[in-house]
This record gives sequence, structure tokens and C-alpha cells, in this order.
Amino acid sequence: MGKIYTALGLMSGTSMDGVDASIIQTDGESKYKAIFDKYFEYPSNIYQNLTKIRDKIKSSKDLKKHQKQIKAVEREITIFHAKAVNETLKKTKTNIDFIGFHGQTIFHNEEEKISKQLGDGKLLSKLTKKKVVYDFRQNDLKNGGRGAPLAPVFHVALAKNKKISLPVNIFNIGGITNCTFIHDTGFSSSDIGPGNCLIDRWIRTNSKAKYDKDGKIAKFGKIKKKVGLNKAISNFKNKFPKLSYDVNDFSISFVKGLSLKDGAATLTEYTSKILYEYFIDVAGFNILTGGGRKNKTLIKSIENKIKSVDKTYEPLKYIDDYDVNGDFIESQAFAYLAIRSYLKLPISFPETTGCSKPCTGGIIVKNF
Repeated sequence: MGKIYTALGLMSGTSMDGVDASIIQTDGESKYKAIFDKYFEYPSNIYQNLTKIRDKIKSSKDLKKHQKQIKAVEREITIFHAKAVNETLKKTKTNIDFIGFHGQTIFHNEEEKISKQLGDGKLLSKLTKKKVVYDFRQNDLKNGGRGAPLAPVFHVALAKNKKISLPVNIFNIGGITNCTFIHDTGFSSSDIGPGNCLIDRWIRTNSKAKYDKDGKIAKFGKIKKKVGLNKAISNFKNKFPKLSYDVNDFSISFVKGLSLKDGAATLTEYTSKILYEYFIDVAGFNILTGGGRKNKTLIKSIENKIKSVDKTYEPLKYIDDYDVNGDFIESQAFAYLAIRSYLKLPISFPETTGCSKPCTGGIIVKNF
């Protein structure tokens, strides 16, 4: 057995509502133990600044155009991450070897080989007095990969640690939905379509809420097919044969003018129609992770569609059923990836990101 390291992983997802912090112990392989998980909500000013800058970044040219504002927001969120780290370490009194700092994605484009995460690793190291591993995606991009998804190797470790029967498919419904397909001889992964991103955007731009909690808004809305729902689904299938996505790949324009509830219901139907086909197209059983697993209206819609074509259907399982907190899979994943980066073990593979060879990743910095 290899040496056991302790790392703190930080993840801020596409909802941009806060930071997940997780401490785990692992050898960077199959040995794994969760120590502590905590969510830190962004104050309203950081949330507003983040969502405003992301909404301005429609292309790589916008990264240069808004460089000054991007730097300001990057510093702001890095300081917030540092406070989250220091509060976590003070509370747990845990001695960590590394911080795995994902940062906040504001732009991702697989064709241009650009993935931009806000987060100053050097500043975080200085403020926390810890070694920081960050900028995880760049080495994969340099080796021909798409830069995403990176969590699959952690999903494999989880499956081994929890003795989950194979084959199994781990569907992560975050802003974007991706799936890790794990079987006896290996694993692969890809993004498969939208997750929460369209529903979140609709709720955020049409109400004071940040997302549709438990799918309650959509539950009481009506699905409006006449607005072009079927055409939007067809356009997705024809236009996006991609293996990684960015939130800017999708539009909510076809629900413009609908009520809050009807827009949420229609976008939930759009999302479920795209996703359910993947659930019925893979061997093995399916496990859900990510914030979208809590959207009861979305999950029920997916399950109803599966039932309509598969009479042998078994209810979808949740990663929480295996004594794993499904809210912190990605923050735990980046703690795990930080250790793998330090050990120079691969974090991306031809079967997960399309890179030319298995690649390690993550820049390691000590700035104290």
C-alpha cells in the first residue's frame, strides 16, 4: 500500500452559488476515506459579480476584452476560497498535505482547446500557507484532450472502495451532465448534454431565486411544446455531436415569453428528453450524482420516459445509497486529483477526454 496523503478539495460549480470544501485521505489509487465536507455560500456581491462576468463571456475574444474585470473577480473569489480553507482547517484541526483548487469555470470550448477557470493558486497558497494544486485542465488540452471531464478516475476509485458491482454508469448531473461508464476491463466518459444550466439560467433571470429547488417551480408549470420544444431537441441532436460542453452551447430563447413556472417546466422537459436516451442506451445499472439528482421533477421525468420504453426498468440509484455524500463528489474528486497530480499519476485518459495519452495535470505551487 502506498503512502496515505490528506488533501482538501475545493469546487465551485456552474450554479456559481458557493464553494464545496472536502477533506479526504487517499493513496491516490483505490484507498479512500472522506473526512469532512462543508458548503460555503457566496455572499450576494460575489454571486452577482461571477454571474455577470460569465454572462459576458460568449467567446474566447471576450476573455481578452474583459480581462481587467476577470482579474478583479478572480482575486475576489480566491480570497473567499482562502477563508473557506482557513475556517475548515480551524474547525477540523486537520493537517493537510495539499489543496486541490479547481476554481470557477467561466468559459470552455473544446474546438479552440480553451478552458478558463478563475482562481489564483499562488495567492491561495500565500493566504492559506499550504501547497496548492490548481489549473488541472491545461495539460490535458496541450495533449489533444477536451479538458473535461476530469472526475472519472475518482469515480473508479469510489466504485472500487464501495465495492459497487460492475458494469455501472455514474451520471453526474451538474450544470452539464456527464457520465462515467465503468466495466470490468476499464472505463470511459463523456459529457452528454445539459444538466441544471438551462433551468438555473431561467430561474436566475426571471426570479430572485438561484435555481429550482427540488424542481418545485417546474412541477406546477405546464410544458409548452408549441414554443418550439421538439425543434430545440432536434437541433441539439443535429448540431451538438460533442463530447464536452459549455453552458454557452445552449440557449433558452425558445421559452422566451413564458411564465416562470411554464418556462421551468418546458426546460426541464427539454433536459430530460435529451438525457433519458443515454440511460437506456448503456449496459449495467445507473447511479446519480450532482446537484441535479435533487431535482425531483427532472428525475421523475427521466424515469417516466425510461419506463415507457423499458418494462424491465429498475429505479435509478443514488451515490448517497453507498454512504457517500452526493453533494461533495466533485470537491472530493479535486482533493483526489491533487494527490494524483503530486504523484505524477494520470488524471485524464484517451477514453475520458480524448487526450493522446494518459496525462497527469495540475500546477503545484508553494507560496509561503
